[in-house]
Amino acid sequence: MRKNDFILLAHGDGGALTHELVTGLFLRHFPSRALKSLTDAATLTVAGGRLAVSTDSFVVSPLFFPGGDIGKLAVCGTVNDLAVSGAKPLYLTASFLIEEGLPLAELERVVASMAGACAEAGVEVVAGDTKVVGRGNLDQLFINTTGVGVIPEGVELGYTRIAPGDRILVNGGIGEHGMAILALREGFGFAGQIASDCAALNGITGALLEKVKGVKLMRDLTRGGLATAAKEIALAAGCDIYIEEANVPVKPVVRGAAELLGLDPLYLANEGKFMAVVAPEAAEEALAVLRAHPLGKDASVIGEVCAGRGNVYLRTAFGGTKFLDMLAGMPLPRIC
Repeated sequence: MRKNDFILLAHGDGGALTHELVTGLFLRHFPSRALKSLTDAATLTVAGGRLAVSTDSFVVSPLFFPGGDIGKLAVCGTVNDLAVSGAKPLYLTASFLIEEGLPLAELERVVASMAGACAEAGVEVVAGDTKVVGRGNLDQLFINTTGVGVIPEGVELGYTRIAPGDRILVNGGIGEHGMAILALREGFGFAGQIASDCAALNGITGALLEKVKGVKLMRDLTRGGLATAAKEIALAAGCDIYIEEANVPVKPVVRGAAELLGLDPLYLANEGKFMAVVAPEAAEEALAVLRAHPLGKDASVIGEVCAGRGNVYLRTAFGGTKFLDMLAGMPLPRIC
């Protein structure tokens, strides 16, 4: 990064520029060992056990969308970061940045939605903050949340555990959140046909960890989508990943809309999907556990880990092989 560079919207897309910003700037000034792991949540050892801690900010536009709203998204997004780190989420903090003029009824609707999402996920808000800024100084409402969870004894997830032969699974159709926001924001005719997959994943991840012993890593597939998450895993683990395009679940309406708009579902954001890396002998058992849960009925084994140097390849439905990299550019800002 050069000092005369400027922040672009693409620095917030979760892709290549985000990675460059985090590694090239933030990690130089914040050299914490927990932070350097660049996982969804930091794992901290304390007296009596291990904690997972994660923080996130939500700036989605519009505030309300099919399948959710900024309040539900704030809870589920933070809970999911803890869940894919192997933790049982317990507590959240919530900070609200509010623009002068926001209707009080809309704020209450958001807060009520957050409360409902907390109840469903089994977490509670234990601290918070409120700031109001002048009209025009931000767009309606931003929410920051921090989550704290406990990692059960015996749960060990990490990039170093990944080995050639491991299988890659996802719990369902990808791209639904990104396409739902895009369709609503741009007023496309198919907007009512696609809903966000926004959901708390701690129930399904907890079941997977409890019943399957070969789980090595989980990742939340948010900004940057499945392809970017796979690339980050491959780089961190020092391996290659091959993904079978025919096995990646995508709802027909999402696939059709993506083709119409020239977008790739592999790079679209998700808010209720995760990727799991499991030992080969545990793949079928893991798939059965996922499919037995309501949030995993369309789960699939989509690929495998091979020896390599951090590359991700897509074996296409036509028999070819395509190189996948991190998301570059910003197809849709303010997605979460």
